[in-house]
Amino acid sequence: MENNINPMQDNHGRAHNYLRISITEHCNLRCTYCMPAEGIALTPRAHLMTADEIVTIAKTFVKLGVTKIRLTGGEPLVRKDAKTIIEQLGKLGVELTLTTNGILVHEFIDTFREAGITTLNVSIDSLKKDKFNQITRRNYFEKLIENLDLLEVNGFKVKLNVVVIKGFNDNEIIDFIEMTKDRNIQIRFIEFMPFDGNQWNKEKLVSYAEILGQVNAFYSEQKVERTQDKPNDTAKNHKIESYRGSFSVISSVTNPFCSTCNRIRLTADGKLKNCLFSNTETSLLDTLRAGDSIEPLIFQNIKSKHAMRGGMDDDTKFQNPLLFSQNRSMIKIGG
Repeated sequence: MENNINPMQDNHGRAHNYLRISITEHCNLRCTYCMPAEGIALTPRAHLMTADEIVTIAKTFVKLGVTKIRLTGGEPLVRKDAKTIIEQLGKLGVELTLTTNGILVHEFIDTFREAGITTLNVSIDSLKKDKFNQITRRNYFEKLIENLDLLEVNGFKVKLNVVVIKGFNDNEIIDFIEMTKDRNIQIRFIEFMPFDGNQWNKEKLVSYAEILGQVNAFYSEQKVERTQDKPNDTAKNHKIESYRGSFSVISSVTNPFCSTCNRIRLTADGKLKNCLFSNTETSLLDTLRAGDSIEPLIFQNIKSKHAMRGGMDDDTKFQNPLLFSQNRSMIKIGG
């Protein structure tokens, strides 16, 4: 191990204690902002991490200081051995959670409880059935709404992830916030971000400022409170006075939060990404299978992390398709 007080600290002084693990590239939805319409070439199964390999790598990170693990995909719950993975990671003594599209959560309520999961992020981009089916290219709206109610009844804290796209669902911002009036949920509006194959352009972006402008105009007779953000929080948090729940905005495009980032990502094929927008990766799986220590690779990867958005440190670079198309599509990163 390097002679460093915190081996998980990068060259910009950021300590990394939050690991996001993608356990599959498969998904039962086909969201337009996540996956190209023609689909993607999936990684051969032999090159994906097994359940044992996921747990082994996670244990290494926990030993090095990771205190929170989030499972992602694809859709993590479509993996056949997802319950085994969740149960094993639940024994590591860290905060365990996951991001899901919610379609299968009814099959996992007991598993979540046994693993100590109390909070889930659920992706939903429209409260209108026709729009939901359009953006997901599937017809699971009723099941998702049913499962959101099921999670609430069973005492789980739910955060709803909403990717806001101009001309598509930006007219539902208030509808989503109204869900927080009597329900203890958090709505997380996410600025539309550029990835390979998702047809991003700046005209589709609804910025943090635009979202707040719409909210303040509608709730002109009620107080829109700016609430305390947690350390390393990606979201700017708010609530409507007297409402039970809250809402936030993740402004990766217009107000990046890179200076406090504590996240690292492990893809389903065992590659470490130190930034969602980075087009460079470090294969941990190959080294693990060779019987060698993955710790030096982890340290090297974290030390190479750019100060901002994988080196795209201004809007010109960030909006250049020649740069963001060199990254994976969102479904192969894990969000």
